[in-house]
Amino acid sequence: MSPLHISQGSSKHSAYELRDPYAEVIESHTLAVIVDNEPGVLARVIGLFSGRGYNIESLTVAETDHKGHRSRITIVTTGTPQVIDQIKAQLGRIVPVHEVHDLTVEGSAVERELALLKVSGKGDARIEALRLAEIFRANVVDSTLESFVFEMTGAPSKIDAFAELMRPLGLSEIARTGVAALARGA
Repeated sequence: MSPLHISQGSSKHSAYELRDPYAEVIESHTLAVIVDNEPGVLARVIGLFSGRGYNIESLTVAETDHKGHRSRITIVTTGTPQVIDQIKAQLGRIVPVHEVHDLTVEGSAVERELALLKVSGKGDARIEALRLAEIFRANVVDSTLESFVFEMTGAPSKIDAFAELMRPLGLSEIARTGVAALARGA
């Protein structure tokens, strides 16, 4: 028998199975944070992220309760499970924060984003851009002889896919609102 032969009963593994069992998986989480709508609150929340080197992939904020003077901050962030837990705990300790919800783990959620995409082109590229916009249900909100501005809402992955298809057709600018998300159900 060759010295490289490993029997099925051996505790050794194939080189294809070598992985670091202690390596942490980076996850993306959507957090909904209910805060007092007062000056400086958003800066404090952002300061928590920047001060600790946490990344924000998407950020949206707007007042949601005029009488109670409350705003909702929706943050999409990435990190290991331990980092996400730290972020949630630290957000909860900020005084004007009333609630912190991790929509990624609390059940299914609806996530949508709005994007405006400017596509410049002529001839067949314009025709193809219009055809793809129809498939993706993007609306033309501005048109000139040299460009279109498309408006699109949907999951961030849908907007990413549309933008990638528009790049070779002349995508010249894109503006995105960031993710707005709500938990499904009652």
